[in-house]
Formats: sequence, structure tokens, C-alpha cells
Amino acid sequence: MTAQGAGETPGEPARISVCIATHKRVARLSALLDDLASQTLPPHEVVVVDNDADGSALALLAQPCERPFELRSELQPVKNISITRNRSVALASGDWLAFVDDDERAPAQWIEQLVDAAQRYEADAVLGPVVPELPDNAPAWIRRGRFYDWARMRSGTPVPPNRLRLGNLLIRASLLRALDPPFDPAYGLTGGEDGDLLARLSQQGARMVWCDEAVVREPIEASRLSLRWLLRRALRGGQDFARHTIAGRYGSGGVGQRSTLLLRAATQAFAAGALALLSWPLGRHHAAFWLTRLSANLGKLSVFWGAHYREYA
Repeated sequence: MTAQGAGETPGEPARISVCIATHKRVARLSALLDDLASQTLPPHEVVVVDNDADGSALALLAQPCERPFELRSELQPVKNISITRNRSVALASGDWLAFVDDDERAPAQWIEQLVDAAQRYEADAVLGPVVPELPDNAPAWIRRGRFYDWARMRSGTPVPPNRLRLGNLLIRASLLRALDPPFDPAYGLTGGEDGDLLARLSQQGARMVWCDEAVVREPIEASRLSLRWLLRRALRGGQDFARHTIAGRYGSGGVGQRSTLLLRAATQAFAAGALALLSWPLGRHHAAFWLTRLSANLGKLSVFWGAHYREYA
């Protein structure tokens, strides 16, 4: 990247730090590190913060291995995804930070494509798609329902605030270092810390765009191939949306917006429940789709009486 940003040395390429928060996924983390070592544009460093109190990833990270980047690691024993991510930001020395989840796979051109998009679109942050990979034994209704697919956009499109998330992100490090802390620990057990942070930065004027070519892949674990898991994830997603709305991340957050959210969620929950019953004879995947919409809207409503699904607890 030739475009300069805060902290970069004029005339020299920007330094990229890849930040990974990990928890009991040693085999998948090892595969991801191999992917990062094969990048056409290798990162300056990779920072891994282990949130397993037993330090399950530390033995892997301590193994001597030739890689085209410096590997930094630290144990963060307090169960809190926000604190863990904040430690990765504090340890990183790069001008740009790339975030990827510990269960994802990064094709060889991943970093190069993100960097190219940041330069081409004069962006402060670039998000890319996470493509799910279902195992061969995935139920047919799960395959037909496409429940794990993320919405995609044309490259260069500004990302709407309610679609901002980590998992595949390149961002100017200066934006995060200006915040203390970047990720809100109040989201540490529930998740939603990424949307909260990026929506705040967007409100402050940060330009965040989409790069549809910079794909990472996510092998879906067997434990997630169930309606129960889909409903819980939808519930949490609805709660995240409501919390961010009430906090003013998508607008004023005033009484009018809260009332609109409450009325709309109640109406949509009723409609989704009815459609789930009506669509069941048409196929389980149709009914499951509307059940996830019901769960998401129940999640929005639950925030008004203080309920929070603690996915990371």
C-alpha cells in the first residue's frame, strides 16, 4: 500500500498486524497460521491472544517454526471477548490491523486484496465476505436454507452500520488506538462488541467499504448444525441490533426510535411465528427460516426487560 495513514512512514509500505483472539481451537488456529504464512502479501506480524485460562494454544504458539512474520502471543485468562480483542490491539505494532477469527481459513491473496481495496477506495476500513463451508454430513434442510451465508455487496460499497462486524476486516490502527478501550467490555460475554465499535467509528466519519474479492472461509462445526444453535444465534443477533439501536449506534437512539423498534419487533415476531407454521408443510428449511426471524425479533424485545444471551459465558 502506498497511501499513507497515521503512524506510517512516508515512502515505505504500511505494516500489517493480523489480530486473532482464540479459545480452545488449537487445530484450527494452526491451519490459519499456515494460511497466513502463505500470503502473497505477508503480514508484518501476527498477534494471538489466548482466552482459554488453561492456555491451550500456548504450546502451539511456542513451537519453533519459520514464518515470514513475527508471532506475538499472550494469555488473557478472564473470559471476555472484548478484553481479549483489546489485548491484541495493544500488542500490535502495525499501521493497519487485520482481524480474522480463529476458525476461519484465509486464501493466499486475502491480505493483498484487502490492502488493495483500502488504497483503491481510500478507505479507513475494509470488510470482506466470510463464506461458510458445510461438512459433507450436513442435513439437507440446512443446505437448502443457506443459514450461514453472509450478505454480500459490490466492492467499494460503503458498509451500512448494521452490517459492520469482525471476522474479515482491515482497519487503520490509529482509529482503535485513539479509543480507551476500543472494544466495550460490557459486550464481553454476549458478543456484539465488534458492531458496537465499528458503528461508533462510522459515526465519527470513518470510511468503511466492502471488498467482495477478499474472501475468508469458515468451516462450519458439527455442533452448529442444529435448529437450536440457529435460534440462539438469531436471538443474540436480535439483541445486538436492539442494544446498538438503543445506544444510538444507528441514529439518535431517542424515545421515538425505541418506540419504533419495540412496535416493529413485536409486529415482525407475530408475523414470523405465523409464517413458520404456515410454511412447515413446504419444507423444514422454510419453517426454520421464519423461526430464526421469530427468535431474532424476540431477542430485540427481550432487551427492553434487560435480558442478554451470554454466548461466550
